[in-house]
Amino acid sequence: MVSAQYYQWQDDDLILFCHIQPKASANEFAGQHGDRLKIRITAAATDGKANASLIAFVAAAFGVSKQRVSLRAGSQSRQKTLKIQAPTSIPEALADNVK
Repeated sequence: MVSAQYYQWQDDDLILFCHIQPKASANEFAGQHGDRLKIRITAAATDGKANASLIAFVAAAFGVSKQRVSLRAGSQSRQKTLKIQAPTSIPEALADNVK
């Protein structure tokens, strides 16, 4: 198991430790926030909209279906842990860090 500050591989699955900024101007990866990956999401953090938007954004970025991205911890927090089952690609913004 190889790990960096904000990610960890578990066999073929990728675990991301994230800090989420809801109500941003764009959905994007925004570098590191402490020991987490900062992700900006346009949706507001009400009624699960930010979580749903986050899962859709991460799924598209890593080339998997939304069903292969799960929220493992932090459903009511800005600090979240995501599991991506067997990602087919690594987003260009993270390619130098996630190996």
